[in-house]
Amino acid sequence: MAPESPHRLLDRCLGAYLGLALGDALGATVEFMTPREIAHRFAREGGLHDQITGGGWLKLPPGAVTDDTTMSLALGDALLEGERRGRPFDTTLVAEHFVHWWRGKPVDCGNTCRRGIQRYLADGSLQGAPNEGDAGNGALMRNLPTVIATLGDDAAFERVALAQARITHHHPLSDAAVLGLGHLTRALLRGEDIDAVRTRATRWLLQWPVFACMPYPGRASGYVVDTVQTVLHAFLTHDEPEPAMVWTVNRGDDADTTGALVGMLMGARHGVQALPARWLARLDAATRRAVTDQASSLLALALDPTSC
Repeated sequence: MAPESPHRLLDRCLGAYLGLALGDALGATVEFMTPREIAHRFAREGGLHDQITGGGWLKLPPGAVTDDTTMSLALGDALLEGERRGRPFDTTLVAEHFVHWWRGKPVDCGNTCRRGIQRYLADGSLQGAPNEGDAGNGALMRNLPTVIATLGDDAAFERVALAQARITHHHPLSDAAVLGLGHLTRALLRGEDIDAVRTRATRWLLQWPVFACMPYPGRASGYVVDTVQTVLHAFLTHDEPEPAMVWTVNRGDDADTTGALVGMLMGARHGVQALPARWLARLDAATRRAVTDQASSLLALALDPTSC
């Protein structure tokens, strides 16, 4: 892999990862609320939630993140440990890091993620049988480290993305979303022209019409179809990160995850400098350091010609 500008590539990777964390922190405040409830709650601010303030049902301090970011960091740590130990992209290491994350009592853990981790602990299996209950967005929300670490190898991306996903989620719609948004993010990170990226998204939606997002269907739940529809609608109808992320989280429902994924896409498109400085200043300092360090290390792994 020979990127046109390594510096710009790093900027986009950092933008994607920090955008994910910012969208998570912004959306967590209004998670599980309806748009009407959000408008009422923020009536003094013009009916719009657009500041990182913490709170929400998890009662988070300002700038704190949820499982979207912390589970991504767990996956990234597993990929980096695999490289250090000569076990590149080892799914067992990924599962073990998910266990370690879960045992660390994260602020939140989705039911499907919990069930998959507990299944691994019970029988050591790295994926469950296909399950209609696995069509949530938990595998999608955490996949960015895979995208970055395999940026030079499309086949490795698909293999590792599905392997990490199926530890907890084994459903064709989850698989399709993980690969579809993953390839879209890869194109953005590589600096593909935005018109070409939009064309790529349109082609993918023709292959998977269940995710069609125009006009916007109006649902932003944790069901992976609703999540992808919300995220793609925001991405395709906005040019800048802040308005895209604000529009997204004000749809409510699973706002931390939809916000995180829109932040990821917009950060991948524009880089770090386009992310709102006031949000970055509010992001938990330890999270910001962890995300920044991991994005750099994962990109170095992708650019290492000896890695496999």
